[in-house]
Amino acid sequence: MTSDPAGKDERPRLPFEPADPWLWLEEVDGPLALAWVRARNGEALARLASGPAYSDLHAALLAMLDSDARIPLVEQHGPHFYNFWRDASHPRGLWRRTTPDDYRKDEPAWETLIDLDALNAAEGINWVWQGADCLKPADPRDPVRHVLVALSRGGADATVTREFDLVGKRFVADGFVRPEAKGSLTWKDADTVYACTDFGPGSTTASGYARIAKEWKRGTRLEDAAIVFEGEVSDVAVDAVRNHARGEERDFVVRAMTFFRDELYVRDAHGTPVKIEVPDGAKKAVHRRWLLVEPREPWTLGETTWPAGSLLAAPFDAWMAGSRDIAPVFLPSATVSLASWSWTRHHLLLDLLDDVKSRVEVATPADGGWTRAPLAGAPAFGTIGIAAVDDDASDAYFMTVTDYLTPTTLHIGDVDGRPEPVKSTPAFFDAPGLAIAQHFATSADGTRVPYFLVGPKDLALDGSHPTLLYGYGGFEIALTPSYSGNVGRAWLTEDGRASGRVFVVANIRGGGEYGPAWHQAALRENRHRAYEDFAAVARDLVARGVTVPARLGIQGGSNGGLLVGNMLTRHPELFGAVVCQVPLLDMKRYSHLLAGASWMDEYGDPDGPDWSFLRACSPYQNVARSVRYPPILLATSTRDDRVHPGHARKMAARLRALGHEVLYHENIEGGHGGGADNAQLATMAALSYTFLKRHLDGDRA
Repeated sequence: MTSDPAGKDERPRLPFEPADPWLWLEEVDGPLALAWVRARNGEALARLASGPAYSDLHAALLAMLDSDARIPLVEQHGPHFYNFWRDASHPRGLWRRTTPDDYRKDEPAWETLIDLDALNAAEGINWVWQGADCLKPADPRDPVRHVLVALSRGGADATVTREFDLVGKRFVADGFVRPEAKGSLTWKDADTVYACTDFGPGSTTASGYARIAKEWKRGTRLEDAAIVFEGEVSDVAVDAVRNHARGEERDFVVRAMTFFRDELYVRDAHGTPVKIEVPDGAKKAVHRRWLLVEPREPWTLGETTWPAGSLLAAPFDAWMAGSRDIAPVFLPSATVSLASWSWTRHHLLLDLLDDVKSRVEVATPADGGWTRAPLAGAPAFGTIGIAAVDDDASDAYFMTVTDYLTPTTLHIGDVDGRPEPVKSTPAFFDAPGLAIAQHFATSADGTRVPYFLVGPKDLALDGSHPTLLYGYGGFEIALTPSYSGNVGRAWLTEDGRASGRVFVVANIRGGGEYGPAWHQAALRENRHRAYEDFAAVARDLVARGVTVPARLGIQGGSNGGLLVGNMLTRHPELFGAVVCQVPLLDMKRYSHLLAGASWMDEYGDPDGPDWSFLRACSPYQNVARSVRYPPILLATSTRDDRVHPGHARKMAARLRALGHEVLYHENIEGGHGGGADNAQLATMAALSYTFLKRHLDGDRA
């Protein structure tokens, strides 16, 4: 293998010529592939990380990520608030707890439960925290004792699970342990867990997730656990869980046939799974006495057709007995959609999006239907996140409020009172000279596409502003305004004042900004609509005089990486630089790589007739030698076991071989998030913004 900087021929000498000459780069830990990665990393770091501008930016970003002034977000279990925390002294993190009263203090007294840095040093493994499942004690007066802790090597999706004793503050030597796999271990009771994992050959789906759910008793072997449910190899995954609402405990099995179609079963008194008869394509959940259904497509029930994106509620026991009486909790409109819901003890909190701006309402069951009212004290603008403190015990809630220029504030409130601000993120950049605006572009088919613009208050419409356009457009995920110290410090400000640069977020189809229909409008053969929407926003920015193509950069990750990859190959004339992170790019091979098979509902099946439309949105297959592309930075992670690093590797190799300007950086750790600790996250961000400034600032650089 050569390290020819022009990238003319980096392939190993093979006895045959495969259809894909860069297929060898899909061997994640292959010696040849890793040697290629190290060479590319060296080039990227030499180009981007060699000067004081990079080192100063990296230091500033790391200081923000490690800041002790950040909000320690918490969950309540029993009498304590629990938090996972990383800082400069604990780069891998601490799992810790405090009391609710102490949490309200400026400097709470934290009790450390697990020091991940110490654990890693003792075991010689680079564990990354993936969460803890605390078993609710039968008597609320009893302390929480039983915990299942999930850890992954290097931040991968595959995890191990270990039992932890909160009273003894130690891992249980002979407790429940699940070996590394994509799956889960969850509590049924103190001596029983549900295990959904890799049990050996034939026990996983084509997507790499658990196909079998088992009930595992303490003191027995995992392989001897009783099978609860078996799905098909073609399914995405099977999961089993218990709802621990006191006095109304129920056990459920979820069989996900595709990413957007699943079956929900409740286990009867004999342990037999009984299907809950609602549409497979609907979102559904059971909590206490209520079944909630959110259809993704219009649902005709009797003489009524409920629109997609509705939220409907029915008494669960009556439904299982054959009743089909169901009541609307929320009905969508052309501009208002349901983002999420959260139960408190007696109410349902609805997080709504009105033209991509949050508002919260309280829904309450009443005789003859449900009532709704605005949540007292909720802000008029900003992205609101809301969740119950303890849905078994009270109507208290946590509420976070943020926007692009307002640091996040955490409130604690009660449905019958008003929220009280408890913690706030510090202002990591000066915002007085900046402003937020919302605009709408018109896509190729006439669709109105919203986008948010953040830039100087006195924005001169002379095309002079280096502009970063960000998008995602997939999997029904909405992009809402949120505070980012990275964007503020690295892009929007310079030396403590507005830099003149602009940050834009495009709310394109494929996302969830306007409910299921907005998502479904860009599925499969209609994927091009997401790309037309993004291009329309880019053109609108130029038409408004905000920027010009040479100063317009784009950034996206995962499905957003596929988005900006398509912008590169479809509309290279619109952009001056591209940052493409943990991306899908080879849509011919995606369904054969890691979790890719689980996304065929979103994109289509490349091994059948769907390739006729998939090929058109597969950047890897559409790179040409004769086209002049904007410079691109491709970034991924070796430990990403969700989107295969081969996508980014092969794209970089092909671009290099055809003589195009490309830089490539692959973090050895990090999983799909790209970084396993704050230092790695700061490196990724500093490389990206250094690259963008170099290409978009022009004579300002």
